Amino acid sequence: MTESFVRFMVSPAGRAARVAAGLGLLAWGLGRRDTPSGKAAAVLSAVPFAAGALDVCVLGPALGYPLEGDSARRATS
Repeated sequence: MTESFVRFMVSPAGRAARVAAGLGLLAWGLGRRDTPSGKAAAVLSAVPFAAGALDVCVLGPALGYPLEGDSARRATS
């Protein structure tokens, strides 16, 4: 199960999902920018957005796989 999760996360669909999640979190946070949780969400939205845009799997090392997308794809194929 871990390998299939990492394989999805470094696939084009997984990368797109992370970018979309980051943008969605940013939109939600900016919509509530007057609250502490809105500000935190807007700031934290950079993590999934950047991970998808830069082709890294932030959870990869914690699951025993490389951080870089290319290396993780080779390790799961």
